[in-house]
Amino acid sequence: MVRRIAILGSTGSIGTQALEVIDKHSDQFEIEVLTAHNNAELLIEQSIKHKPNCVVIVNEDRYRQVFDALDPLNIKVYSGEKSLASVMEMDSIDIVLTALVGYSGLLPTLKAIETGKTIALANKETLVVAGELITKLAQEKGVNILPVDSEHSAIFQCIVGEFQNPIEKIVLTASGGPFRGRTKEQLLDVTKAQALNHPNWDMGAKITIDSATMMNKGLEVIEAKWLFGVSLDQIEVIVHPQSIIHSMVQFEDGSLKAQLGLPDMRLPIQFALGYPDRLKTDYPRFDFSDYAQLTFEKPDVETFRNLGLAFEVATNGGNQPCILNAANEIAVQGFLEEKIGFLEISDVIENCLKRVSYIRTPVLEDFVESDKETRAVALELI
Repeated sequence: MVRRIAILGSTGSIGTQALEVIDKHSDQFEIEVLTAHNNAELLIEQSIKHKPNCVVIVNEDRYRQVFDALDPLNIKVYSGEKSLASVMEMDSIDIVLTALVGYSGLLPTLKAIETGKTIALANKETLVVAGELITKLAQEKGVNILPVDSEHSAIFQCIVGEFQNPIEKIVLTASGGPFRGRTKEQLLDVTKAQALNHPNWDMGAKITIDSATMMNKGLEVIEAKWLFGVSLDQIEVIVHPQSIIHSMVQFEDGSLKAQLGLPDMRLPIQFALGYPDRLKTDYPRFDFSDYAQLTFEKPDVETFRNLGLAFEVATNGGNQPCILNAANEIAVQGFLEEKIGFLEISDVIENCLKRVSYIRTPVLEDFVESDKETRAVALELI
């Protein structure tokens, strides 16, 4: 049975790799919806090739360009953030791959869950911002949330067939990014180009900077808490520079299961879209002879403060993870625009957590307002 896919964020790193996966398994998948924020040119190119039912270009200024190109092909074209959420109501969608960057994934993911769509989640910020809200709604609607992040996919693969066995501990592995082992003094003058030079993974700019600051791992800690229903003291982060072991699960008998493979995001994307089947690939295989050693070390939370901040806000709960996420998005953009230094990313986040009001039991409107307020405070700080 062909599964009809909506890709939210088809022009980004995850979206383009998902289309590559779908190309190789055209007998299994069909593109129903493609969306992009601003990259009209690539969205048009993708749509001409894959012929979706409809597309959404969020930037309304690019609507006419996309419409003129795709209307002759009978592809419906919509624009704006409201359209991004409303197309999730289409009955013809089986799986929604949320590959949007940051907070923008929250509302369309909520709408997709409300309408009973299976979620392939590559947007960790959705669970970071509103994990309790998302997981509760998914349970009410009987919706499966299948993780696409390589670490959470690894955990999921480790617990398939083990659902009756309680998890004792989750071990999230981190590459350490391009600055592993450096001191604060050595990080004072690092450049954007250095921070974007990840040693193992080819990712978008925002997630690459998050990896360099270790915020990405902090966000993954919060995501894992909600995805797998574990407490924070059941989650351990370990630095594994080779990025071969993508994460591990320890069970109550002391057994430890790990998922290994070359760092290639197409694998977790394909596993989520094809679950429960493993679809055949011709991707390169891991060879132990190429890796004489697999090494592990504890993360340096004093130098890379963002990881500690993530654990802190996850403990406090309420709207603090939302504040953390919004502040980080603005701070990372400030760094990419060379308005602040690398270490100042953490300074901006810490100050936002102090200045934005804490709400213990937020509802959706509180998340929206907290996100808006935090962004304004962060911009002021920058």
